[in-house]
Formats: sequence, structure tokens, C-alpha cells
Amino acid sequence: MSRADESFRKRLEEEREKLTAQLERLGVTEQENPGYSTHIADDATEVYENAKNHALRQHLQRLLGQVNDALAKFDRGTYGLCEDCGGEIDRARLKALPYAALCIQCQQQRERS
Repeated sequence: MSRADESFRKRLEEEREKLTAQLERLGVTEQENPGYSTHIADDATEVYENAKNHALRQHLQRLLGQVNDALAKFDRGTYGLCEDCGGEIDRARLKALPYAALCIQCQQQRERS
């Protein structure tokens, strides 16, 4: 493994720790049954916060899955290869988004379709 690959792996491991910690903190703040306070505005605020936290949790879980997939690619020796075309993902793209699964061309093609 090259020194650049080691730095990508380290960044991914740090990102996994950060995302896991954020998910744990988010889980502590969620209320099970909103809507049982004494004022309707308080109920609405609780429902809004729970919906926001749910959306945030889903986003964090999706990112954590992408990070874990990228780390698994290191183990398989396929890190940095596009999942669609099999070509190399540009290092600048990996530097900006170390869990990128697609090269920029394939990503743009997916977004258009």
C-alpha cells in the first residue's frame, strides 16, 4: 500500500469514528412518543425535531455505509477503482471525497439519467 493510500485509509477510519459518534449522540436525543405535552406548539416542535433527527440519522447511516464500503475495498485491493467502468478514480476526487465509488464521468452519467 502506498503512502497516499495509507492516508486515504486513515481519513476513512477517522470519518467512520466521527460518523459513529454523531449517530450515537443523535440516538440519545430522540423522543419515542412526541405529542403528549401541554401545548400544541410544543408538540409540533417535538414532531419537527424528531423528523429532522430521523432524516439526519438516515443521511449519517448512508455516509457510514459508503465509508465502510470504501474500507472494505482496501481489504479487497479495489480501492480507487470505479464501480461502473472499472477505471481509476482520479486522486483529486478521492482527496475531496475519499469514499467516492465512481469516477467523475460515471457519476455525471448517473446524475443525468
